[in-house]
Amino acid sequence: MNGGIRSAGFGKHMAFGTQELVIVLVAFFILFGAERLPKLARAMGQAKGGFHEGLADVKKAGDTTEEDLERGGRTEAAALTEKAEESGVEIDGKTPEEVEEEMAD
Repeated sequence: MNGGIRSAGFGKHMAFGTQELVIVLVAFFILFGAERLPKLARAMGQAKGGFHEGLADVKKAGDTTEEDLERGGRTEAAALTEKAEESGVEIDGKTPEEVEEEMAD
């Protein structure tokens, strides 16, 4: 056994039922009032959206970090510009693809 220590009801059985949901909603109505609840819900939704957007940005940044380190911490455009200058290729008014093509020739 677990040394005679009993859990306080937490664990696998922590699911909200109808009764708990009603109690929480009543508490929100008492604390915030009916007129402020839509604003509060909207703010919570925007915060959740911002959190997910930030999480996606962090995930995206994590995907490119290795590539950035291989380029010495520079962006892809900065690395291409440096290579073009070393090769004597003119970059003004050209797309990155055009610069790469000219460097390959």
